Amino acid sequence: MGKDSKPKESGGKGKGKQAASGSDENASKGKGKGGKGGDGLGTCTYVKARHILCEKQGKINEAYKKLQDGWLSNGDKVPPAEFAKIAQEYSECPSGKKGGDLGWFPRGKMAGPFQDVAFSTPVGATSAPFKSTHGYHIILSEGRKN
Repeated sequence: MGKDSKPKESGGKGKGKQAASGSDENASKGKGKGGKGGDGLGTCTYVKARHILCEKQGKINEAYKKLQDGWLSNGDKVPPAEFAKIAQEYSECPSGKKGGDLGWFPRGKMAGPFQDVAFSTPVGATSAPFKSTHGYHIILSEGRKN
């Protein structure tokens, strides 16, 4: 699917390696873009994310426990392919069929707490479960761009 998409501004190589390399974080630390937030959080215009959405808190907690047991409790990042499998199993959102992939979306498109968490979760990191008007979510941040 990546062949049909527009070229990435970052010029990153490989498939999905950008999140693991931390290149966005390093670039903003070294150059101090605009003097705002050396970590790059909250200053980007677009975010690429996956999510899991459940109506019931118990179900989202089950999904989060799987993520913790497999990766998070060890301090590891959840690989996007593994997050996608858990999203397919647990998510009640139509995006769950696509592994929870929401693609790139601009600031202002998502409502309230979802946007806040999506734009504040570092690339490659997984959010803790949180509640929105749609239910309970977990977000995996996959990229940022302006």
